[in-house]
Amino acid sequence: MTRQTKARIFSREFKEAAVQRMIAGEKVRAVATDLEVWPKLLYDWWNLYERGGSEALRAPGRPAGSHPRVVRDSEPRRHTVQETLGGAAGAPDVQRVAELERKVGQQALELDFFARALRHIRASASSSDGPGAKPSSP
Repeated sequence: MTRQTKARIFSREFKEAAVQRMIAGEKVRAVATDLEVWPKLLYDWWNLYERGGSEALRAPGRPAGSHPRVVRDSEPRRHTVQETLGGAAGAPDVQRVAELERKVGQQALELDFFARALRHIRASASSSDGPGAKPSSP
C-alpha cells in the first residue's frame, strides 16, 4: 500500500521569501532542502515572480478576479546588476561583476569551440589495419 500525503499549500509570503533568497544569490538546491520543496517548484515561483511580482504568487484555488491580471511578456523581466546590487552606490562592484560576466561568457564560448573541435577530431580519426598501416585520412 502506498502512503498518500496531503498536498502542501504555500502562502504568498512564503513563496516570495523563497524567491528573495534565490535572487540574493543563495543556491536553489540549498533553499529547496531548507524549505523541503522540489527545486523545480522554486524555479516556477521565480518565473512567476519575474513576470508579475508578488501578486503572481497567489495561492492556488483562489478566484481569478481576486488578484490583478498577470501580463505575460514574451521576454521575462531580468534584473540588472545595478538593481541587484543597489544602484550607483556599488558602481565599482557593478563594473567588476559585468566584467566577470563577460569573461565567463567568453570562456563558455571557448569551451564550446574546443568541445566541438575534439568531437570532430575523434570522428575523423580512423582505426588502422595494424601496426605500420597508413591512416585513410591525412
